[in-house]
Amino acid sequence: MSWTFERAAVRAFRFSSKRFEPATGEAALGYAFVNHDGATSPELVERITIPGAPFTALHAGSADFDAVKASAVAAALRLLHLIAGVSYYKAAAPVVLECSDGPLDDATADFIASVYENGLGEFAYRNGLNLRGHLQWPRGAAPQAAAPAQGFERPSADAGPVGVWPSRALVAIGGGKDSLVSIEALRAFGTTPTVTWIGNSPLIAACAERTGLPTLNIARTLAPELFAFNREGALNGHIPVTAVNSAILVLAALLTGHGSVVFSNEHSASYGSLIPGTGEVNHQWSKGWAFERAFAALVRAQVAADFDYVSLLRPFSELAVARQFARLERYDAHFSSCNRNFHLLGEKPSQRWCGACPKCHFVFLALAPFMPKPRLLGIFGRNLLDDASLAAEYDALLEIEGHKPFECVGEGRESRAAMAALAASPAWREDALVARFAATQQSALDPATLRLEPLLASQGGHGLGIARMEALRAHFGA
Repeated sequence: MSWTFERAAVRAFRFSSKRFEPATGEAALGYAFVNHDGATSPELVERITIPGAPFTALHAGSADFDAVKASAVAAALRLLHLIAGVSYYKAAAPVVLECSDGPLDDATADFIASVYENGLGEFAYRNGLNLRGHLQWPRGAAPQAAAPAQGFERPSADAGPVGVWPSRALVAIGGGKDSLVSIEALRAFGTTPTVTWIGNSPLIAACAERTGLPTLNIARTLAPELFAFNREGALNGHIPVTAVNSAILVLAALLTGHGSVVFSNEHSASYGSLIPGTGEVNHQWSKGWAFERAFAALVRAQVAADFDYVSLLRPFSELAVARQFARLERYDAHFSSCNRNFHLLGEKPSQRWCGACPKCHFVFLALAPFMPKPRLLGIFGRNLLDDASLAAEYDALLEIEGHKPFECVGEGRESRAAMAALAASPAWREDALVARFAATQQSALDPATLRLEPLLASQGGHGLGIARMEALRAHFGA
């Protein structure tokens, strides 16, 4: 019996199956939609392949079988299955969710509900949906027993700047400035991280190769039926991809013997767009501190008690990261923070920077106070701040008119402080948008809020601990 996608006919979303094959390193994650009449869609299977197979310690019949490690891998696979389902759930976004292998314990259900409700905040806003408090997760399982430690190396609290990070860490690279700042910080701290990315982006691969460090490229293939459903009227929109990637890297770390996963999400990621009549909607919620804190705690509780999941840049603003990146030059011809390079569908820019998206606009502005003008123009190929046609786009970044764009950009106060610094710079003050800011906007703003220095200091919560935080402060000069 054939099954045709009709969103109105869907009653529930089902987490139908999950399996990991140690011989090939492939995880297969299965999902399905269930209609009101009981008809079930063909299973949508996502495949993730971790290099390094065969993983003999997970073969139950082998002499090398490690039951403790196998249990941790199974727990990580379960968590990945639940989080990665968000890519498929959104096609119909039903209220009811089902798990073929039984209900969830409350701790897991609470966390996953938060990922779906907050991580799909922009998706829900754009599609006129209200997910918060309405999703019905299957609950009732007993609390899970505390996960044992795996014997991973732990950083020493009194080791000084060199030795505060485990020597075996996976560090996520996205091709932009943030992950490169983290990679160079880890290098400065005497560790040799494995630079890790998901997918087949040539740009990310080139950046990873440029680091000169060990690399790990993980393959991820979405279920082809999802694209067919999109053509048949499925809902679409932004998902919390950092949450998915975090779960993938935890699984990969366990399989390859790494006890630490390092991301590069900064303080500004916790700040969303303030929408009149709606409230805060955070495009990058899964890059924020709330997700990091909750995910790290759940991994330690359910996967491995001594596992280290952390964002190295959490205490710093986008501007502080931009200043740190400006001190590096080896990546100028390789990096790009333009997200149009990484879209699954649609046209990609012919150059590394499209110059038309909010991410390009913000990164140009954030780097300008810290980088010689000829160098920045050489990176982008044009002067975005001397283009009067971009006035509305920069007003949104400054949150003077409109709300912060739905992009991974800094806070409005950061953009305003950067623009004020440029207005005082002989090199920049005559450029069209800088001159416009100085002439028509700056006088209405409190001068105390336009200072760069407070935004370059560390701030807010983080999961780094005292020793690593002190090392980072010294490294950043903050």
